[in-house]
Amino acid sequence: MKGPRPKSSTEYVREFRERMRREGFVKKDVWILPEHAQELASVERRLRMPGAAEGRLGEGTARAWTARSLHAALAETRPALAGNVSLELLEGVEPSLHLVMHEHGDLPVFVAVSGEQVVVESLMWPLSDVADAAAFNAHVLRTHKILPLSNMAIEVIGGVACYIMFGSLDTRSSLANVLFEIETLAENVLNAAEAYAPFLKDDLLMEGAA
Repeated sequence: MKGPRPKSSTEYVREFRERMRREGFVKKDVWILPEHAQELASVERRLRMPGAAEGRLGEGTARAWTARSLHAALAETRPALAGNVSLELLEGVEPSLHLVMHEHGDLPVFVAVSGEQVVVESLMWPLSDVADAAAFNAHVLRTHKILPLSNMAIEVIGGVACYIMFGSLDTRSSLANVLFEIETLAENVLNAAEAYAPFLKDDLLMEGAA
């Protein structure tokens, strides 16, 4: 028996836009040099919270994160305490974290600690949603540099081959850098879903535009 169809990134884009409009935000396009992309992303997040100063989270830490210690630390960050992010520790042979990014249309993000890396990833869409996989793959390889700190890959999820977006950093990275990686990935998933939408099958495009 087949399970429910994975929720497509285009649906999260629609929910994210609706949430931003409800909260009074407006979308603005800007032109910058590529090397300033990370700085702009940070500034954008700050401008969504007028007057709120960003604290320095865990700078200079030398400890290596585990899934459990990272869960405890992230639970005390400003986004989690403000209810902008929900966290769940998924127990298992290799524990991982499930985050729901409420400010990004409730986008689910998964965080795993593997060896010397903290890996952050999110589902884009199943391979079967793409009209021409060869053309799409070639386009991604030509354009993925515009998404700071993130890459795309193919992974089997629940028996379904899917495109995912992921980023990684050292397990001894500061909590601030881990949080920045998570927020940047969430932003990149939404931006990529919008930019790559023309490669999806026509019925999905109509669904996403609804």
